[in-house]
Order: sequence, then structure tokens, then C-alpha cells
Amino acid sequence: MSLEWMAWTWPTAAFFTGIALMLLAMTGLELVWPTVERRGFLPIRTTRGAQQPDEQPVAAYIHLGWLAMIDAPLWGASIVALLWMAVVLRWG
Repeated sequence: MSLEWMAWTWPTAAFFTGIALMLLAMTGLELVWPTVERRGFLPIRTTRGAQQPDEQPVAAYIHLGWLAMIDAPLWGASIVALLWMAVVLRWG
């Protein structure tokens, strides 16, 4: 079976690998430390597993804003997005 029609590139494979690794990490965290519903600085009661999908669009907006305002490689936007996600997962 040929997968040439999918036009996989290294960035695409890295993106989907990152999503898969995040899901595995969240599953591992849930098994080791079960989550408790809480309310952080975001105005909703949420759990760790509910916060992660909410942050994916924010990461996309960070990258789009980076492209619009900064003439630098996207690695910087990825670092900013990961830091923001870490803050929200910890205190949000």
C-alpha cells in the first residue's frame, strides 16, 4: 500500500508525533497521579485532560501571530507555546 498520496513531510510527521507523545504523556500522568477537578486563573472548572485540547488552538494562534509579527524561525513560537501550555497545565 503506497502512502505517497499523503505527501508526508518531516514537519508534518513531527507535528503528529508531538500530538501522539502529548496524548501518551497525559495518559501516563493520569495513571500515576489521577487528576482532580479544580479552578485556576481560567474562569472554568477543569481537569488536566480538558486543558490540553483547549490549549492547542492557542498554540496555533501563537504561531500565526509569530508569523505575522516576527521574522524569525518558528522554533521560538513553539517554545513560547510550550511555555504557555505548561503555565496553563500547572496553574490554569
